[in-house]
Amino acid sequence: MQLRKVVFPVAGHGSRFLPATKATPKEMLPVVDKPLIQYAVEEAIDAGFTELIFVTGKTKRGIEDHFDVTLDLNTSNITESKKKLFDEMNHIIPSHVSCIYIRQGEPLGLGHAILQAKPVIGDEPFAVVLADDLIDAKKGVLKQMVEQYKDADSSIISVQQVATEDSIHYGMIDTKAQSGNMRQLTGIVEKPNPEDAPSSYGVVGRYVFTNRVLSFLEKTGVGTGNEIQLTDAIKAMLSRHPVFAYEFEGVRYDCGDKLGYIKANVEYALKDKKFGQAFLDYLKTRVL
Repeated sequence: MQLRKVVFPVAGHGSRFLPATKATPKEMLPVVDKPLIQYAVEEAIDAGFTELIFVTGKTKRGIEDHFDVTLDLNTSNITESKKKLFDEMNHIIPSHVSCIYIRQGEPLGLGHAILQAKPVIGDEPFAVVLADDLIDAKKGVLKQMVEQYKDADSSIISVQQVATEDSIHYGMIDTKAQSGNMRQLTGIVEKPNPEDAPSSYGVVGRYVFTNRVLSFLEKTGVGTGNEIQLTDAIKAMLSRHPVFAYEFEGVRYDCGDKLGYIKANVEYALKDKKFGQAFLDYLKTRVL
């Protein structure tokens, strides 16, 4: 079955970025001149997804407004370049793509957020994208994973190698057979201590699921952090269905972390065609 639906869990409070996120969604924080959620949405559209499901919460209205068409822009006294920019702003979402917004009443974890989208997902396979994970790749990671899904016809999670001491921030996987960038999972544990991590591979915020994961999520109780953990549902699913880990091609920036967010802004600014060189020249003056 073709992948059409993608879930964006965007109900989190963004407490690590307070006070900036007191009234502004963390997903609307800009990397150079584009909010994080737009990078994620563009990646999904490029991968062929046509139904974008946003699981939102309090203070998240800005996300809905961002993807709306702004009809009241007065373009009578502006330059052609500005008119082009306004036109692009009004067409972030192509006409063949729809946006659906669902409220997560309580912040009970990633697994719970995904379950809120079940009535819209129906019996189809779907993807999940965490906008905090900004990934710079020649071919979008979601597009890479869709290609793998066509061959595997099984759930796939994206992974990367992480430093041993950072295992406490990731779902860490155990695997067996490897074929290229694909590994079959044999185990997964949420945020283990370094000595308990089963490997050096941590889960990153891109997933492609068969519909089976929803039934496992429904049976998943409260886990780490008193939340319904997606990791626990994946672990339960392993006993009955194959799940694969895909080591993606690209550079990931953890924009849920202040330092990772700053790094992303620096790297994306350096790549900017208009002022990248000028920014590099400035940075050289700051090197001690």
